[in-house]
Amino acid sequence: MQLEFHQVDAFSDRPFSGNPAMVYRLDAWLADELMQKIAAEHNLAETAFVVREGQGWHIRWFTPATEVPLCGHATLASAYVLFEIYKEPVERLDFICKSGPLSVSREGERLWLDFPALIPSEVGVTLDVERALGVEAVDVLGSNELFVVLESEQAVLECQPDMAALAKLPWPGAIVTARGNKHDFVSRYFAPAIGINEDPVTGSTHCSLIPYWSKRLGKSSLTAYQHSARGGELFCRLERDRVKIGGNATLVASGTLMLG
Repeated sequence: MQLEFHQVDAFSDRPFSGNPAMVYRLDAWLADELMQKIAAEHNLAETAFVVREGQGWHIRWFTPATEVPLCGHATLASAYVLFEIYKEPVERLDFICKSGPLSVSREGERLWLDFPALIPSEVGVTLDVERALGVEAVDVLGSNELFVVLESEQAVLECQPDMAALAKLPWPGAIVTARGNKHDFVSRYFAPAIGINEDPVTGSTHCSLIPYWSKRLGKSSLTAYQHSARGGELFCRLERDRVKIGGNATLVASGTLMLG
């Protein structure tokens, strides 16, 4: 069996920046164990698999270590592949996943994710969190991720987590964030517990970042930057109980997986 794959740098308009994701458009689902092996073989933060169901698409995402319930950058990458490689003749793609319905629309060169807003709630600063992240926290909240607010963009840049300690905390990963100098807010995301020490650019964390910073800054349209070795810019809107996350995408490789 041979399977066609496409590698896309999401949240970037040029190669070698943003967040790389591998995308497979399948005619039917493979065994879960096989999809996990394929993701481990590619060894990217996420490998996405999509299968047409009715008028939309069922999407699943795998890190090298596990399946995850929600992923932004690999959804953006999947939509780019369906639009640009497979020439889907629509302006909006509807997806179903373990976290519910999602969609991706295209407006010019930019793609927009439509995801659920996840409003973080107060957790409180603890010594365990500060030691694991190596920071002095202004505030600590939580939703589906640990959400740590720092004093400045520089503090976000200087964050050096103890990955072993961070992996023991009761969240899949940790967001660190602060007001930005050139953008409304900045962030980084660490998830050693699911096999990703630091994710280059993370769409799903902005489900919590957007409502938090929208309330803090009193505005519904924001710009964001996720710092990492690759980095990426995100355009953000809060629309009631949904967030819109905009970004570009760039195809960097296509090929064939040989399964014998």
